[in-house]
Amino acid sequence: MLIAPSILSADFSRLGEELAALESAGADWVHIDVMDGHFVPNLTIGPPVVAKLRPRTTLQFDAHLMVDNPESMLEEFIKAGANLITVHQEVSGDLGTMFETLASNNVKSGISIKPETPVEAIQQWLGTVDVVLVMTVSPGASGQAFMPGVLPKIEALKAMRDEDPNTYHFLIEVDGGINASTAVQARDAGADVLVSGSYVFKEADYGQAIATLRGDR
Repeated sequence: MLIAPSILSADFSRLGEELAALESAGADWVHIDVMDGHFVPNLTIGPPVVAKLRPRTTLQFDAHLMVDNPESMLEEFIKAGANLITVHQEVSGDLGTMFETLASNNVKSGISIKPETPVEAIQQWLGTVDVVLVMTVSPGASGQAFMPGVLPKIEALKAMRDEDPNTYHFLIEVDGGINASTAVQARDAGADVLVSGSYVFKEADYGQAIATLRGDR
């Protein structure tokens, strides 16, 4: 079980220190929510911030592009040091070309679906991507409540992968409303990676929060 704290909930005045604290606390990835104010209402950080943070940690940078035109941003995020870049199924654009661009630059690829989007919508990409990011809240803001109705999608993805491991190698990442109790539900459904922002950063002890999400405590 991999834990990817979302820095959207971190103290933006001291992001470098926050990354160091996450690494010391046992985080596996750092989830970076990128919003353009169009695909979702909010506006967050871009490649220049990611580039400045990259030397501050060895943790994998997991960039989640909640943007209308991710293709136009790929090169900048690759140069900034993202290890994994996830784009949404719901955007317009040539997803196949995007995944080829990422692979040719040795960057892992992910595809994300909103709570209302069925797994069938991404069927053609499941043999290509490294990660499937299942949103358990509507994308765009932190602190929302987990939607348990999304759990069957996680179970379906796990079953598909288990039935044909030679074709499907993706990790199942779950993002939205993840806390001590919903982490159990997501893990039981088949999640491999849990994204959590508010739950981790509201705790004085990041290590304890991460261990709880992982199921170690």
